[in-house]
Formats: sequence, C-alpha cells, structure tokens
Amino acid sequence: MPRSRLVTSDDWPEVELRAAVLAGELVPVGACWASPVEPQTPSLRAAAAAWTLRDARLIAGTRTAAWIWGATSRPPTPLEAAISPQARVHVDAGVLLREVVIDPADLVRLDTFRVTTPTRTAIDLLRTPNTGERTFGTAEAEAVRGLIAIGAVTVAEVEDRLCGLGTIPMVRQASRRLRALLESGATAVDGR
Repeated sequence: MPRSRLVTSDDWPEVELRAAVLAGELVPVGACWASPVEPQTPSLRAAAAAWTLRDARLIAGTRTAAWIWGATSRPPTPLEAAISPQARVHVDAGVLLREVVIDPADLVRLDTFRVTTPTRTAIDLLRTPNTGERTFGTAEAEAVRGLIAIGAVTVAEVEDRLCGLGTIPMVRQASRRLRALLESGATAVDGR
C-alpha cells in the first residue's frame, strides 16, 4: 500500500510537527504537513482538504477549491464545502457547508476527493451572495483572479458559462463582478 505524502496529527503530535516546520523538515499543507520537496499539486492539497473534511459526500468548492487548484496560497478559514441538498451530514465548526446541486460535469475527482472544476469554482465565487456568513469580498475576488492568472480558467470560459446560466440567481451580479475585476487592471486578460 503506498504511503501518504502527507503527515497529520494522526501520525505525530502536532507540537512535534510544528517543530519539524521550524527545523525546515516539513511545510504546512492546509491542516496537514509534507516534505518541503513534495510538489504542492492539486492532488496533495485535495488530500489535505479530504483529511479535514473526512466525509466522502462533501465536495470542495469556492475558496477551498480555488486553493486546491493553486489559485491561492493558503486554504480559507473555515474550509468551504458543498453537499447535495438530499444528504445530511454533521461537520465541525471549522467547515462552512452549503447545500447545492452540482452537475457531475462540474466535478473532478482527485484521488477519492471531489472538487468543483476551476470554471465552476470561478462561477460559484462570482455568484457569492452578499448576505449572511458568506459575502463576496477581497478573498473571493483574489481567488477568481488567481484562477485566471494560473490559467486554470480563461475569462472567455467564465463569460460563456455565465451567459449559459440564463436567469438563475446572481448571474447578472456575477457578470458585473467579473467586469469590475477585469476593469480594475488587477488581472491579466490574456485568456479573453
């Protein structure tokens, strides 16, 4: 059986793991740790998110998915996950859970963990409502910029997808937010 590339507090006491970080022997990957020579790939980040989220029915979405794809350098606090409206799960306080219908075409399986595609991630971030716990702010804008900057999505892909969504809630707001991000000059529009 292949050994995991991640080390967790299930393996060693957290104090020892943090000491190994200070010694340069490990680097943090979400709530886990890995060798500094281990490439920080989407698979590695997905494994770290899966260790925290644990329930296989959970799907990494929004800022957590953006981190997994490499669009942001750190995972969000709390982690953000989605689940089918028909499923019932208990999550820790360190997880922001939303019920949402996600088409299987909008999901990618990284090992055994499901993550929204980069395009779906960008759309969900742009459609973040400005109510309750979740609001569209700097972190969401930076995640969308990051997805575009690393080439995970193009502006054209996001615009086409938004146009295809019709009249579902927050689509016009998402289009305005995308235009504002582009007009702010904070992101390259090479993919346009």
